[in-house]
Amino acid sequence: MGRKSNKIDIENLAGAIVRELHQYSDKVEADVKKAVRKTANSVKTELAQTSPKGTGDYAKSWKASLTEETGHALHITVHAGKYQIAHLLENGHALRRGGRTVGSVSPKPHIKAAEEHGEQLLTELIEKVL
Repeated sequence: MGRKSNKIDIENLAGAIVRELHQYSDKVEADVKKAVRKTANSVKTELAQTSPKGTGDYAKSWKASLTEETGHALHITVHAGKYQIAHLLENGHALRRGGRTVGSVSPKPHIKAAEEHGEQLLTELIEKVL
């Protein structure tokens, strides 16, 4: 089968171009939003798997929450439900009795790696869209 030909009068060319650009823009917007959702869920899953063990329900507490959605933007925040200990686990901390060398909790990095993987995944997905 041959390709369908659309003939446009020169007077209607500008309007046709604008319509095509709007359709392209809408498709890209929808696909980028899908990429953001997929990336947020991927980061959440990675954090649930790589969070330090022995911290109660901390690993299970990760969530991807819709923060804001407009016609042109989508913001999703990945956060721990037990946010109070996320920074302490990621960076380590001194115990109440003081000191960092004796009686301190060493860092257990897990957030930074998931964030970097998320940035890489989102970049790859958006490049595919474009």
